[in-house]
Amino acid sequence: MTIVSSRGRRRIDEIGEESRRRILDAAEELFAERGFDRTSFVDISERSGISRGSIPWHFKNKDGLVMAVVERAIDRLMPPERYQSVPALAELFDDSAALVRSGNSALVFMILGEAISGTGAVRTQYQEFLARRRGGLELWLRAHRPASADSATASRQERASAAALNGALLGIHLQALVDPEAFDLDEALQSVAAMFDKNLADVWSTPPGVAPARRDAPKTGDGRDVRTD
Repeated sequence: MTIVSSRGRRRIDEIGEESRRRILDAAEELFAERGFDRTSFVDISERSGISRGSIPWHFKNKDGLVMAVVERAIDRLMPPERYQSVPALAELFDDSAALVRSGNSALVFMILGEAISGTGAVRTQYQEFLARRRGGLELWLRAHRPASADSATASRQERASAAALNGALLGIHLQALVDPEAFDLDEALQSVAAMFDKNLADVWSTPPGVAPARRDAPKTGDGRDVRTD
């Protein structure tokens, strides 16, 4: 019986990890360039230099490979420890700029297409990505919450504001990918940051979805505003 030494086992593990990394690198590049459906194991094998038969050994099937690419991309772009402390708002916007400028940032929207059309693991992973981004914004808002705010109401309002701001950042990202010459990325992000800073107090002044009453709105007999829209 052959016994593999601990040193030999470590070497085997290192080779396995290197092969896995090369497959993931190639798959991420190809998914970003061509999309999931138009990328085959043969393409990934040629790009990575790893034999086609080794890919299912590492990832079982294409769905497993897609999930590994998604998980690694999310952890790299938005690691769980990123928001263990509350970053400055400028850092959050720097994160968005870095994401847009990363080599394969189009993958974020490739994944989005899969997440919208499916109900499986890719959708779950994308939900986690969005939750991390919203969660970071919620933490930032919570750190600035007025002491007088009701905690339950404030949490709902912070959650809604975080979703709105995250949507704005993703929208800028998408425009920068599709039409990068139409506007300056940094200026666009700074504009959103300035508007957000200027109106920060409004996050806690009006519950989400409740429009403030118009002072000039006509009244009914009992004093309520008459709807004119």
